Amino acid sequence: MNLNNIPFGITNWTEIPTTRHEGEQGYALWRTQQFDDIRVRIVEYSKDYLADHWCSKGHILFCLEGELRTELEDGRIFTLTAGMSYQVADHAEAHCSSTSIGAKLFIVD
Repeated sequence: MNLNNIPFGITNWTEIPTTRHEGEQGYALWRTQQFDDIRVRIVEYSKDYLADHWCSKGHILFCLEGELRTELEDGRIFTLTAGMSYQVADHAEAHCSSTSIGAKLFIVD
């Protein structure tokens, strides 16, 4: 990741409009900022959320609230709770997210 062409700035996330993305079950609310090639998001997954796809995009993801379950295509399962993070490269290991209680995440990709 190269952080180029990004002047110093402050983001008040409460002022960023949300977009709703339906999952196979539940939904995700995204607040998104784009900085050159870097996308930064606050994502809130509803209770009983299940993604509708396997994602192969790289992310650095930090769990702010709740609990996130991430399954890799090889069958491994990881659970994040508040204060935990994961990182994965583009096209490294496809992953699918879900949560039974909801989660709020900070994601850079």
